[in-house]
Amino acid sequence: MVEILTKERKEDFEKVQAILYGKQTHEIKVSDEVKKLSSLYQIEVVSCGFNCKEEQLRSRRVIRVGLFQHQHPVPTSSPIKETRDATFKLAQQVIELASKGGVNVFCFQEAWNVYEKREICRLRFAHEKKTPWCEYAESAEHGPTTSYLAELAKQYNMVIISPILERDHVHGETIWNTAVVIDNHGDYLGKHRKNHIPRVGDFNESTYYFEGNTGHPVFETEFGKIAINICYGRHHPLNWLMFGLNGAEVVFNPSATIGELSEPLWGIEARNAAVANSYFTCAINRVGTEVFDHEFTSRRWKICTQKFRTFLWVQLRSCTKWVKNSCNMRSVRILPGLSRTKNGLLIAELDLNLCRQIKDHWGFQMTQRLPMYAELLNKVITPDFVPQIVTKK
Repeated sequence: MVEILTKERKEDFEKVQAILYGKQTHEIKVSDEVKKLSSLYQIEVVSCGFNCKEEQLRSRRVIRVGLFQHQHPVPTSSPIKETRDATFKLAQQVIELASKGGVNVFCFQEAWNVYEKREICRLRFAHEKKTPWCEYAESAEHGPTTSYLAELAKQYNMVIISPILERDHVHGETIWNTAVVIDNHGDYLGKHRKNHIPRVGDFNESTYYFEGNTGHPVFETEFGKIAINICYGRHHPLNWLMFGLNGAEVVFNPSATIGELSEPLWGIEARNAAVANSYFTCAINRVGTEVFDHEFTSRRWKICTQKFRTFLWVQLRSCTKWVKNSCNMRSVRILPGLSRTKNGLLIAELDLNLCRQIKDHWGFQMTQRLPMYAELLNKVITPDFVPQIVTKK
């Protein structure tokens, strides 16, 4: 449909695009080496850049982010060590590819080195067969995944965000859904644990981990202040707000969700967060369909199946920002975008100066009423809270 509209009614299509999504991004040229590696590793590469007005006093603060969607490289029945080795090899390939594309900050999808986490919950955990799947959980600071990626981060001078299942050896060996941040020198910078845990339909993740306890940390790197809003947290506007209040300039949203449930919201939430908080948002998702050896069901009056439903068709629906010149916003989901079925790397060039430019233009941070909101929130959490409802006397 889009192809037909662009050919037959190009002018009208561009006007509609401008109204809905704002000014077009510009294309970033990639080298022949990137194209060669893309073909060799069978990883689709799409690149774009956001326009930003040049300032008189501040130098440009241009960075490139790399957002990676992928299917698991081996069958779900493969032994854990074989799976880990295969995912590590894939990580090495895509990070090498990203480095050739000039990427400074790289982010994987949620639980990137594990089969779809909710699948593990329903298929294994729900039937009290947690082994061997719990063995995927590892130390955020010293685990094999962090150690392996630390070497790549140092080699390629790249900040790497690695969402994993964390094993907390200090506190009863409990499991968390955690994003690890490794700086461009290969050092562990910190971690953030998922704040919001779904309990809806098939997405009952509280079976194996609970809400995180790390707050809303923002990680100061050589390439800007970044934060990670893991998966389900994208449904909560206050979660996005807190990262902004702590000074985030780019907020990543690594996810592993499916089209049937989340697709109507996927193209909206991260874009809205970028608008409301005057920062860049990067939403990443898994791709493809995962098939398991044994049938399973969510026990919600559904037949048993061996397939986990198809993941959302595009890795990044929103690496968005309000564009000052047009007072509007652009979403990468329209053009360019990634395949629904293939591994893909999206490279986006961002000038972080745009964050302040948009704050100055719209004044959302100036016009918000945080004390008023805080007063009501403090009342709401008390047992004797009475809503402020006006009725006719």
